[in-house]
Amino acid sequence: MQKQFSFLPHIAALSVMAACAAPAMAQTAGSNIVNVGWFHLAPQDSSETLRKNDGPRAGPVNGSGATVGNADTLGIAFTHFFTDNISLTADLGIPPTFKLDGTGTLAGVGKIGQAKQWSPAIVAKYHFGDANSTFRPFVGAGVTYVWYDNVELTDNFQRTISSSYSGGRLSTAKSSANLSSSWAPVLTVGANYNFDKAWSVGLSVSYIPLKTNADITTELPAALGGTTHSSTSLTINPVVTFLSVGYKF
Repeated sequence: MQKQFSFLPHIAALSVMAACAAPAMAQTAGSNIVNVGWFHLAPQDSSETLRKNDGPRAGPVNGSGATVGNADTLGIAFTHFFTDNISLTADLGIPPTFKLDGTGTLAGVGKIGQAKQWSPAIVAKYHFGDANSTFRPFVGAGVTYVWYDNVELTDNFQRTISSSYSGGRLSTAKSSANLSSSWAPVLTVGANYNFDKAWSVGLSVSYIPLKTNADITTELPAALGGTTHSSTSLTINPVVTFLSVGYKF
């Protein structure tokens, strides 16, 4: 009997070791993960020259340009694993506000305007390693549909183009703008670090080749040519960083 009891501590120790070595089951087929975190959008931007399309003084506003500033917002991602290595992620978030500043001959205007960008995305990912790996890099590709609202032009910019389009005779003509919507591809790389079977932290970097056309309507008096339209194109091409905390359920 004494010898039998002497084995009990060894059996208990082996049981604890087995429990610690048990698979974390962090990212297996059928898993659903919600990530909440911070999106940082850094445009790799350029712009075409602003052009007045009709009426008196139609033509390019020589040397004009614009640049798009960085933006930050809260992001949410929902991921479903179809296999241990293949998943599909829906990226959402509070629409960030992008600010545009004048460049070239419009540099003195300062801020030209701003707009909110909506860009929900669907991204398919391949995760390296096995389902129970603590550290899991991934690559992915997908698509986003981008549109804009709350497009606003600053008073200073409106005064500038009013004066330019009227030959300096009027600076109070009002202008409004629209930005075109478009589909765009999404390319992403990143990794997840799994703390346990439920919690993880993730970091991804995505690139979106993105271009939008801006159409500006300026309400000039009939004597100065009436309503006139201007246009330009903005290449935004944002690099999007997403740092987040994930929970599996």
